Amino acid sequence: MKYTEEHEWLDVDGDIVTVGITAHAAEQLGDVVFVELPEEGAEVSKDDEIVVIESVKAASDILAPLDGEITEVNSALVEDPGKVNEDPEGDAWFFKMKVSDMSPMDDYMDEAAYKDFIS
Repeated sequence: MKYTEEHEWLDVDGDIVTVGITAHAAEQLGDVVFVELPEEGAEVSKDDEIVVIESVKAASDILAPLDGEITEVNSALVEDPGKVNEDPEGDAWFFKMKVSDMSPMDDYMDEAAYKDFIS
């Protein structure tokens, strides 16, 4: 697992990266009431705003962590956005993307560095 300064977690399996938000981010947002996901098959570039999350406290965007193609979205979150609060680092992943260049992953934090970052 890798972590971004925007509080996203990235789980790599070959050339597929699963993206979600950390428990810390979910806690800061409060109760999530709306999630808008990207379209499967969409080509995205690093730092594109591709997910919208609204909570009782704020609205937030998730940025594409890498260049790639969205291969799968977690449509269960659209129907039940509260899952983000229940299991942010498990079943409440947002999307999976196929990445052609994994080298930018080296710039992201490991778990120990992320824990230091949020403390």
